[in-house]
Amino acid sequence: MSDEPLGFFITWTVYGTFLPGDPRGWTKFGKGKQLPRPFLEEWAKGQLKSSIELLGEADRASAKLAIETMGEERGWKIWKANPRSNHVHVVVSAKGYAGTVVRDQLKARCTRKLRQQSPGFRDRPLWTRGGDVKRIDTEEELQAYILYAGEVQDRKDRD
Repeated sequence: MSDEPLGFFITWTVYGTFLPGDPRGWTKFGKGKQLPRPFLEEWAKGQLKSSIELLGEADRASAKLAIETMGEERGWKIWKANPRSNHVHVVVSAKGYAGTVVRDQLKARCTRKLRQQSPGFRDRPLWTRGGDVKRIDTEEELQAYILYAGEVQDRKDRD
């Protein structure tokens, strides 16, 4: 394995959609995957400072365009960008960049674009803090993540 990854599989979620205690499981910072905890999820819902606003079709299209445009500007290869109603998947090669930097810059660009386009997204959080960044080191992993981010998500027959 070289020091420079082939790419990154990046996922971030819409604010309030994957809370601590979530029945699908959840990730605790520094502790990894955690089991569902319904009472914790209810408590976390009560702590939200804004309502949950899912991404509509136009929002998803704008976020995708923002990701693709940033990739072109930075010389990054965007293999797949797939904004969903409650999360965003991106498979990207960004030579010389840390995955967390790529994630944060993509989230910021999407935020700016969505706030310009949709008044309902102004003055409120759009995303949860952070997000998941998986390093991609082989062509097989790259192809698997591209497939997952695109076709597999679409076959789940949900937004």
